[in-house]
Order: sequence, then C-alpha cells, then structure tokens
Amino acid sequence: MRTRDALASGIHPRTLYAMRDRGLLERVSRGVYRLSDADPLSDPDLLAIAARVPTGVICLTSALAFHELTTQIPHEVDIALPAGAWTPKISYPPIRIYRFGGRSMTEGIENWVEDGITISVFSPEKTLADCFKFRNKIGLDIATEALRMYRAQRKQNLPVVMRYAEVDRVANVMRPYLEATL
Repeated sequence: MRTRDALASGIHPRTLYAMRDRGLLERVSRGVYRLSDADPLSDPDLLAIAARVPTGVICLTSALAFHELTTQIPHEVDIALPAGAWTPKISYPPIRIYRFGGRSMTEGIENWVEDGITISVFSPEKTLADCFKFRNKIGLDIATEALRMYRAQRKQNLPVVMRYAEVDRVANVMRPYLEATL
C-alpha cells in the first residue's frame, strides 16, 4: 500500500511508522509498504514502480522480461510516460523513462494484477514494435532476439505486430526482420 492510501483510509502517520519500526510493515520503496509476514512478492521492482507511478506503463526490456521474450536481465525498470508528464524522482528501484506520444502511448496496454497491485505493461506485440522504434537506445540485438523468441512461441499474431509497427512508424524497418524469420 502507498502511504497516501493508508492516510486516506484513516491510519495516522505515527501509527504507520510505528508499525514499520516494530517490523510489522516492510518498506518496498519510498512511500510503498507491505505486511512483513506476507508471501514474497513475485516481482518487487515492477510492483514498486506500478504503485509509485500509476500513469506509467512498463515497456521495452522490462516488458520483454515480463513476457519472457528475452534472455536479458534488466538493470533498470523501463517505463513509458506520456510526453510532458511529470517525471518521478525514484531512487530505488532504478528506472529509465521513455516518452511516448499519441497512439504510441495509449495502444497495446495490458493490465495485470499481481500481489494485489495493477501493473500496466505493453503487450508482447506492441513491445516488439517499441523495441525496433528504440533500437538505437536498447540495441538492435535485443530487438531481434525478442522477435526470434516471439516467433518461436505458439501464440503469435504477426498482423497485430505489424499494426503496432505502423503505429510506431517502424513497419519498413521491421518488415525485413519479420520476413527473415519466416
């Protein structure tokens, strides 16, 4: 729970901090707490970011890892924010912010609930298109590896991938890589 939510439900700040000091609450991130005796979090970094930045969407390498489309281990949580949106100041977990505008920010978002927290993450197809859009920042090797792993899955939808490639304006860049994997 966020501190803001605890205060809104009538818990006094002193009570919240006393519970933390006695070990009843565990600090996940600044302003985000959970019960100490609760089961371990499935993905603590993504859950902390989802709680702290509800307008953000998990993207790129972090979304690839979420969808199991990469062998890379993200060192930062990649989040997409609308152009001109507030930039969060988060010391832990480390984040990397990408700005998306228009349909590129609003299409392809899936909401997953893990450990009671809603995580917004781009779909696998949208993430593939985004990786080619940001290939100069994340590396073309990560984008092509993700495409190969996606093609190896039973559940693939290439027309949807191409639709998102059109949204991200990278259809001409992606087409040769898709054709090479056929």
